Amino acid sequence: MRLATVLTPVTDSNLQLAAQCGVTDLVTRYPESPEDLVRAQRHAERFGLNVSVVEGYLPIERLKLGDDDGSELQAMKDLLVQMSDAGIRLLCYNFMSGTDWVRTATDVPARGGSTVTAFRLQDVDRAQSLNASGPISGDTVTSEQLWQNLDRFLNELLPVGEKAGVTLAMHPDDPPLPELLGRGRIMCSLEGFERLVRDWQSPANGVCFCQGTFAAMGVDIPDAIRRLGPHIVYVHCRDTAGTATDFVETFHDDGPTDMVAAMRAYREVGFEGPLRPDHVPMFAGEEGEPGYTMLGRLFAYGYLRGLMQATESDAGALRASGRLDRIGND
Repeated sequence: MRLATVLTPVTDSNLQLAAQCGVTDLVTRYPESPEDLVRAQRHAERFGLNVSVVEGYLPIERLKLGDDDGSELQAMKDLLVQMSDAGIRLLCYNFMSGTDWVRTATDVPARGGSTVTAFRLQDVDRAQSLNASGPISGDTVTSEQLWQNLDRFLNELLPVGEKAGVTLAMHPDDPPLPELLGRGRIMCSLEGFERLVRDWQSPANGVCFCQGTFAAMGVDIPDAIRRLGPHIVYVHCRDTAGTATDFVETFHDDGPTDMVAAMRAYREVGFEGPLRPDHVPMFAGEEGEPGYTMLGRLFAYGYLRGLMQATESDAGALRASGRLDRIGND
């Protein structure tokens, strides 16, 4: 597997810091123009990194609601081709209508004077949609409508992705609730993801395993990784403490999930794609976008590289036994 990152902002100094910490893959946002992807790739290459994922700010809100006039669908088809031209093979998206990831607090005290984000359903009137291009939408949609709209979305885009050599990676709903602010949700359970990979069988249909969100679902993380197995093409590595209705983010080494067991499970299923730290704590004295500041990211890089190296021998043993091949064919 490869250590990846989002950088905010994408500056020479941040690229150099990431490279010095052993990061190899860069995640970029939806481009304003096709040339932006090529420029982003060339910028990353100057520091020995490769842009391997496009994620965030995608023009798909009307597609989620089922009333796109065709412009969003065409923009997404164009994006897949543009990504292929730039050598970028993964597109991470979500199907949360009207929001991106939602929190009710962004400054909860954590270890050593750091702060983290949190969600409490009873405080939902204070909900903030983070990383979204605008305020929480007033449009509503039911879960059944979302499944229908996802069917159109995937039936249109998966053939384009297959031809372009680009895989679409679905991110779970965050928080993973079946309904939020009057809107249905469908990617809020392990069973929803099993339906996703069962009903739309395509090499271009994959899973972004956002580990903290699956933890908030209450599932056993290593077991969930094994159940989704070869469909996992991208990982957001983080942890949460609590339940889907009341949780806080944690440091990577300070949450309830057995991170060593999780990393071993990724090895066991043969995951070799990009894995990035997500929603890091904000260190004392820092300012910026909650979950995306740099000092917490630096800590996470080192921790995750340690986990990767510590479990590399497990992967070697699995390969020698032929178990990886058997898992991939199950």
